[in-house]
Amino acid sequence: MKLVIFGLTVSSSWGNGHATLWRGLCRALAARGHEIVFFERDVPYYAEHRDLRELPGGGELLLYPSWEDALPTARRHLDDADVGMVTSYCPDGVAASRLLLDSRAGLRVFYDMDTPVTLQALERGETVPYLPPWGLGDFDLVLSFTGGASLRELRTRLGARRAVPLYGSVDPEVHRRVPAQEVFRADLSYLGTYAADRQAALEALFIEPSRRCPGQRFLIGGALYPADFPWTDNVFFVRHVAPGDHPAFYSSCRMTLNVTRAAMAAMGHCPSGRLFEAAACGTPILSDHWTGLDEFFSPGEEILVARTTDEALRALRLPAGELDAVARRARERALDEHNAARRARDLEEALAGAYDAPGAFQAAGVPEPGRTLSMEV
Repeated sequence: MKLVIFGLTVSSSWGNGHATLWRGLCRALAARGHEIVFFERDVPYYAEHRDLRELPGGGELLLYPSWEDALPTARRHLDDADVGMVTSYCPDGVAASRLLLDSRAGLRVFYDMDTPVTLQALERGETVPYLPPWGLGDFDLVLSFTGGASLRELRTRLGARRAVPLYGSVDPEVHRRVPAQEVFRADLSYLGTYAADRQAALEALFIEPSRRCPGQRFLIGGALYPADFPWTDNVFFVRHVAPGDHPAFYSSCRMTLNVTRAAMAAMGHCPSGRLFEAAACGTPILSDHWTGLDEFFSPGEEILVARTTDEALRALRLPAGELDAVARRARERALDEHNAARRARDLEEALAGAYDAPGAFQAAGVPEPGRTLSMEV
């Protein structure tokens, strides 16, 4: 199939989680014989931090300076596309949605890669710039980075006729065990940009344990940490960990912490891509709790879960052999169930299901295409 995507970025993995996900998916889809065309607005921030210029596995990356410049090429690609897709945070999301819904693309898809953020903004009465103001009811399929209650909200609040999760994943070619680096050595690490709605959990599961374990080394990697952040003498800081250094970051620590944004945790069924990346690197993971976590890793067997400081301290005291066993089982699960190739198959199944749904095209008010969407290669 030919898949045309209008997204935030695939060319720069700095400051966003979209690019890493798409790189793995593009590689996996190309390996299955599919053609990918990715439209990305060429904005200064991502241009300055661009670390990819060709799509993994082939395909076409089209960087455009303005929507007016992209329009003729976008229209041409959509008119012979099996699938057209607009993603959340696409700078031209509304215009791209209009074009897609008026095109001859076989399936019209919206992929919200930030569903809890989208829904929280709507709850506050805010305008979401990447959402069509008329909602999502005209799309044949709405994909969501999170499952559970998010899917119901996409249907009831935004009118999605068919909402299906497409979770994050890991590319084993990128995230794997590598030699440790001294700068990243720690008994407990945390990789993440500062966010106020993660601070309470971070203090309970990371900062307070550091106070109670002065002989151990704690490490934070990330950006935007304020001057009044409650640092302790044994918490070390790396201001920015480049995406290419993430495997070394994870491989160098005894255990790493996952803390979920409040909006995501409230909705549940919200695995971050970094959860799978750390697992693929063979690093034991300590995570905050959220509904649906056990669908991705088995608590106590493949991942350690803490709600309180005392529970985090108990995890820190576990012997190396037990931590190694947890990490090994998580790595096996991630490489088996949460890799990019598996998500590519999940995407194929979601598209095939939408294509076969009765009235999928008539409900959008356009003629049904005459060709058959081919998933077999």
